[in-house]
Amino acid sequence: MSLLNSNAFLYSFVVLVWGSSWLAMKYQVGVVPPEQSIAYRFLLAALLLWGFAWWRRTKLRYTLLQHGWMALLGLTLFSFNYLLVYLSAAYITSGLIAVVFSSLVVMNIVNGAIFFRQRIQPRVVGGAVVGLAGISLVFLPELEGFDLSSAAFTALGLSLAGTYIASLGTMVSLRTQRAGIAVLPSNAYSMAYGALWMLAFTVVRGETLVFEVSVSYVTSLLYLAVPASAMGFFCFLTLLSRIGPDRAAYATVLFPVVALALSTVAEGYQWTWLAALGVMMVVGGNVLILDKGWLRARLFGRPAIAAGSESE
Repeated sequence: MSLLNSNAFLYSFVVLVWGSSWLAMKYQVGVVPPEQSIAYRFLLAALLLWGFAWWRRTKLRYTLLQHGWMALLGLTLFSFNYLLVYLSAAYITSGLIAVVFSSLVVMNIVNGAIFFRQRIQPRVVGGAVVGLAGISLVFLPELEGFDLSSAAFTALGLSLAGTYIASLGTMVSLRTQRAGIAVLPSNAYSMAYGALWMLAFTVVRGETLVFEVSVSYVTSLLYLAVPASAMGFFCFLTLLSRIGPDRAAYATVLFPVVALALSTVAEGYQWTWLAALGVMMVVGGNVLILDKGWLRARLFGRPAIAAGSESE
């Protein structure tokens, strides 16, 4: 069986690659304005996906209306959502941003019900609450040290807005997939549109294009463009159509844990018992959300649900 046919592989890949992308993003901040770094990232990813689509002889011709949907996807998932999060990082800690971005799972549950009338499953909501509580425990020191200044609250609002825009982007992606646009060409075009949105923003602001020629910047840009964007979003958006936006979004609760594991090695992060408890809660929430009945059958003696039989 191909690895791409395995939801477990897609899910694990997204968690691992996006969890490690937080470390790579640190090297993007500095000389190059964030909107330009975002444009470079998604333009490179789009070129790679176009080349792969051409090699696979994938359909690349679409109607003007379909391009409109892909431009909207670029606006919501590959441009301004990232820009708002980048801007908030100047005033609040990365840990607080991770907690805020993890709320994507709740936003997707609500938006899935609003836009696609998907049934809100108590088990999924319960898992999300447990997971969010756990990630809050992990970053409790940063939450306790939150600056109550107006700048910090503005940054918190920007981070929440960026997360909600990303949630709308997942809804747009689900809409394009249900309209028959495959993930590969959709991502290629949408990332290109996202890059164009950021370049347009650069022009409006009157900025001059700059590029940092350093090992750290170029290496981190390549990592963010190839595994984190071209490959990561392909896996995530494929997963989105298979298991639904609520379950797929739980990856955003898990990948801060991966980021912390890397920080332990690279930055000397000091673990506490509350952080360890938080991680266990995150994993427990993940089990509640993704479990198809095997665990419930063992704990409560209920028959396991056959794969694919539960409403997504």
